[in-house]
Amino acid sequence: MPTAEPDRDEITAYFRSLQDDICGQLSAADDDIPFTEDEWERPGGGGGRARVLLGHHIEKGGVNFSAVHGELPPAAAASLHTEAGETSFYATGVSIVLHPRNVHVPIIHMNVRYFELDGGRYWFGGGIDLTPHYVVAEDAQFFHEQLRQTCDRFDTSYYPRFKKWADDYFYIPHRQETRGVGGIFFDRLQPAAEQKTKRELFDFTAAVGETFVPAYLPLHLRSRQKEVTPEQHRWQELRRGRYVEFNLVWDRGTKFGLTTNGRTESILMSLPPLAGWTYDYQAAPGSPEAETLALLRKGVNW
Repeated sequence: MPTAEPDRDEITAYFRSLQDDICGQLSAADDDIPFTEDEWERPGGGGGRARVLLGHHIEKGGVNFSAVHGELPPAAAASLHTEAGETSFYATGVSIVLHPRNVHVPIIHMNVRYFELDGGRYWFGGGIDLTPHYVVAEDAQFFHEQLRQTCDRFDTSYYPRFKKWADDYFYIPHRQETRGVGGIFFDRLQPAAEQKTKRELFDFTAAVGETFVPAYLPLHLRSRQKEVTPEQHRWQELRRGRYVEFNLVWDRGTKFGLTTNGRTESILMSLPPLAGWTYDYQAAPGSPEAETLALLRKGVNW
């Protein structure tokens, strides 16, 4: 294993290879349907590869890699709480959102990233969270156990700390509900604050990225052939609508990408192909829909 501190070139190359590996595994699991790819350049510097899968089982899936740099727009600088002299940035990472065709398969999101400012400051961030249309306790427990095992390999404080962070972050305040069953979320991990080396923080971030497939594919494979009623399909559209609300109103990554002139199609690849909203929807008492809504809250010990 390398011992020297990773530089931006090593980190960038790793994220590019992570995109390749995950796309290969997802394509193989979805009847070998290939991803379409768009290579793009950012006018201010850098670019990326946007890959989208329109599959038999994944209705719309995006696995994006980017490595961008340039001057920080004022709005982005303010959101990052930059210090004097920090006017330019370098950012690289992989971002994934999968919207399954079958309502019994959950939506999943992952992001792993590295950010560097011209003054020398840098940090890692990322996380994985699961958004079932119908919450199944066994699936949520399996998913969280995969994340806990990954976190514990590096620091036993990580999982409880980053789980709470995910509960707080993936929350829709205007609905007073969590986006799903959570996962882990972390941001601005820096050596001094974490008492870790840059290599250790990079290795942890990479391990989170490599947890994506084993944490998700078993859930995907076990439920994608289940029958779906018209009522359940309508519920899927309503839950996707909640996903849209969070991503467009509250997600910091969406806001940062748009304020730094990122590629709009790549930033908004997280949105589902179809979503729905019903005025003043009320789930029937005791229904599976009502049971799911009751579990969309912070602090559930999966």
